[in-house]
Amino acid sequence: MLSNDTDILRTAEAWRRAGKGVAIATVIETWKSAPRPVGSHLVIDEDTNFFGSVSGGCVEGVIITEALGVIEDGKPRLLEFGVADETAWQVGLSCGGRIRIYVERVD
Repeated sequence: MLSNDTDILRTAEAWRRAGKGVAIATVIETWKSAPRPVGSHLVIDEDTNFFGSVSGGCVEGVIITEALGVIEDGKPRLLEFGVADETAWQVGLSCGGRIRIYVERVD
């Protein structure tokens, strides 16, 4: 069962209220076959706890790593994964499509 947006945003809010650094990743664009639709979210805290999904698991590890950088420096990241990219195969995106993920700090 996938988490809904309200649960994900409530989790982000709870982690921030607890004093943790938090980032949220959002699917902003997809092409062809994509594991999750536009608007899907993944929230990550400074301890690498996460909730939600932006790719059904195939690129979450890379996104979590990038999110830690976003939490630290406050600079958002725009990430793109696709079957044609070398990095896509390294992280396991083999569904034949591409996704763009925007990662920003929650302040």
